[in-house]
Amino acid sequence: MLTAKKLSKSYGGVPALDALDLEVPAGEVFCLLGPNGAGKTTTLNLFLGFTRPSSGAAYVAAAHVEPDPLAARRRIAYVPEQVRLYPHLSGCENLAYFLSLSEARVPPSAELSRLLTAAGLPEGAVHRAASGYSKGMRQKVVLALSQAKGASALLLDEPTSGLDPGAVRELCAAIRRESDRGAAVLMVTHDLGAVASIAHRIGVMKAGRLVEVASAAGLSETDILSLYRRHFDPPGDASSLLPSHASAPAAPAPEALS
Repeated sequence: MLTAKKLSKSYGGVPALDALDLEVPAGEVFCLLGPNGAGKTTTLNLFLGFTRPSSGAAYVAAAHVEPDPLAARRRIAYVPEQVRLYPHLSGCENLAYFLSLSEARVPPSAELSRLLTAAGLPEGAVHRAASGYSKGMRQKVVLALSQAKGASALLLDEPTSGLDPGAVRELCAAIRRESDRGAAVLMVTHDLGAVASIAHRIGVMKAGRLVEVASAAGLSETDILSLYRRHFDPPGDASSLLPSHASAPAAPAPEALS
């Protein structure tokens, strides 16, 4: 469902992503690890069509992203580190609005409510203004959007950053449900617990290149850290796997994907 073929991006002659070959099939959760600047978010942005490749190609299902990014985005649900909703609208109203922008069918209010509660949003919050939502609640609106539009792919950028352990467990369960229904999931994360919980495969990125791909089956957090450390010397470089609290550029609102 997600395919990169020799996908590259350079800025001022400096490669941010270097000839990436990647295939994430339907129903797989693929987690990308690597330090800041390794090319992880650049990879997501190229699949989303937010930036154009210097060479190579990205595909979402059969849609070639570069010539028709809107067609590709209609197949994608995107969970950035900070999800932005319209604060004066309820979760139900936000979901209906984003579905209309993506030209998907907008179901009745009762069905929208069911989708939101199935994604883990508390029933009492469905019709409440999103201005009072926590980060985890905002993410659940996007996960409900993924199911409502039948997204072929789910892309996530540091989704567990700032969440408490209970919220992380709920998010991982929701991601598993998306994988189980057949979505290809590509997640950028530093959270080794989440990786051990949901990943089918793990990719390690370094200096714009995918330097290792491994099965996650049976791997513990310690095993995953050891896999990561093989590519970084001194081992202290593995501290990049700890959640970063540095400021990041504001993520696009969900309507940017429509």
